[in-house]
Amino acid sequence: MKVTVITISDRASKGIYEDLSGPAIEKIIQETIAAAEISRVIVPDEKDEILKALREAASADFILTTGGTGLSQRDITPEVCREYCDSSLPGISEILRSESYKETPHAMLSRGYAGIKDKTVIVNFPGSVKAVTLCTKILLPIMDHAIKMINNEGH
Repeated sequence: MKVTVITISDRASKGIYEDLSGPAIEKIIQETIAAAEISRVIVPDEKDEILKALREAASADFILTTGGTGLSQRDITPEVCREYCDSSLPGISEILRSESYKETPHAMLSRGYAGIKDKTVIVNFPGSVKAVTLCTKILLPIMDHAIKMINNEGH
């Protein structure tokens, strides 16, 4: 399984603070799926930079983004991913918000999106370590099945 983790953060991309959420996602996946190939990239909250990172990760089975799902004017991750994807996977973003809401009512303010581009599943996570830890653990059980389905290998 090939996974690309894209951290979308102006401050982390400038080195103002260390990206903690991207490494947290990588660690959880590595602990669960030993054969996973994981790459990480950090980009600012800029449409062109996000699109470039998505295109460069096009060979991945999954692209997991962290950051840019909030309410600030700079939070554009869901809109960019929605525009980039061929179709949406609303069940993923719905369950991520629903389960996250059990931890904090702030989860209902997340605008994360999930969709498909060609044979890649793209999922937006919020930017906190706590949120990506929960969301990654929720997503893990369906990742293999999603790859099989997208490659027409049945259910």
